[in-house]
Amino acid sequence: MAKAISSIALILAALCMLGALGSVFVGMIRAGHGGVEGVRRGNQMMWWRVRLQVIAIGLAAVWYFLKGA
Repeated sequence: MAKAISSIALILAALCMLGALGSVFVGMIRAGHGGVEGVRRGNQMMWWRVRLQVIAIGLAAVWYFLKGA
């Protein structure tokens, strides 16, 4: 059971990392459009990047602790 949860945590962590990478590119594109609205949307995407990275770190920690179980 722990091995299955460990595998799921690893897959979800990888998806969060890919999502964080994608949000970096989307944020840069949105911020590059200029204007106050573009910068606001770019900052919003960067906050999503931070959230996804925190989730990915948490899931990676879960994977690390469960892989030995």
